[in-house]
Amino acid sequence: MDSSEKIKNIVKNKYGEIARNTSSKTSCCSSGCGCGTGTTDYSFVGESYSGKSGYNPDADLNLGCGIPTDVANIKEGDTVVDLGSGAGNDAFVARSLVGQNGRVIGVDMTEDMVKKAKENNKKMGYSNVEFLFGEIEKLPISDGVANVVISNCVLNLVPDKVKAFAEIYRVMKNRGHFSISDIVTTAELPSYIKSAAEAYAGCVAGALLEEDYLSIIKETGFVNIKVAKKRNITIPDDMLQTFLSPEEMIEFKKNEVGIFSITVYGEKRN
Repeated sequence: MDSSEKIKNIVKNKYGEIARNTSSKTSCCSSGCGCGTGTTDYSFVGESYSGKSGYNPDADLNLGCGIPTDVANIKEGDTVVDLGSGAGNDAFVARSLVGQNGRVIGVDMTEDMVKKAKENNKKMGYSNVEFLFGEIEKLPISDGVANVVISNCVLNLVPDKVKAFAEIYRVMKNRGHFSISDIVTTAELPSYIKSAAEAYAGCVAGALLEEDYLSIIKETGFVNIKVAKKRNITIPDDMLQTFLSPEEMIEFKKNEVGIFSITVYGEKRN
C-alpha cells in the first residue's frame, strides 16, 4: 500500500469513528482521531457557527478550521458543491443561502459521514440537498456543475492536492468561484510531526507551505486568488505531549513553525 492510500485509510477509519460516535463533539485534532486521551477537548482549530442561518448543531462535529460560506458570495439559485461535507454542517448553511431554487451537493469519502449527513438532511426535509460518496481527487460530479465550491479543513487531508484542485476546476462553471478554509504553514513541518500526524488523521500532516498551496491554485488556472481570512493556530502543549517527546517539543517550539487557518477565494475565468 502506497503512502497516499495509507493516509486515506487512516482518514476514513478515524472520521468513520467520529461519525458513529454521535454523542461526542470533536475536531480534526480531537481524541476521536487518536491524538488525545479521550477526555481532552481539541476543538481549538475551528470557529463558532452559532447564530449562522441554516446552522444545525447536530451536523456540526467541530471538524472545520474556518467558515468558508462567510466569504463565498453564495447567491440564491446557485449550485454549491461542498467537498468533505462530513455530517452536513457547511452544506446546510449553504442551503440557507441558495434557497429553494438552488442546489447543494456534498461529497465525502467516508461512508459513515455520508450516512450521517443524509440522516440529518432527512430531518431537515431539504429536497435540494444531496450527499454523495466519493473522493475529492475523483469527484462523482459532471463537468461545469458548480457556481460555488466550498470546503472546510479537508484538502490538507488529501494526498494529491494538484489533482484535487484540478477536479475543483473541472466541476466548476465558467465564472464560478471557490471559498476554501484550510491549514497551511510558514515553514516545513519536522518529519516527526508529519509521521505522528498521520496517526491522528492528518490534522496538520498534509499541510503545505502557504506559498506552495497558493501556487497550486494559480497553476490550476484560477484567477483573482486572495486569502480572505487568516488566523494563527497554536497547538496546545497537552496535545503535543501525546505524540512528541520532551526533546521534540523543545525543538518544535524553537523552530517556531507558524501554523495558520486560511480561507482562500478564487475564480474560474475561461
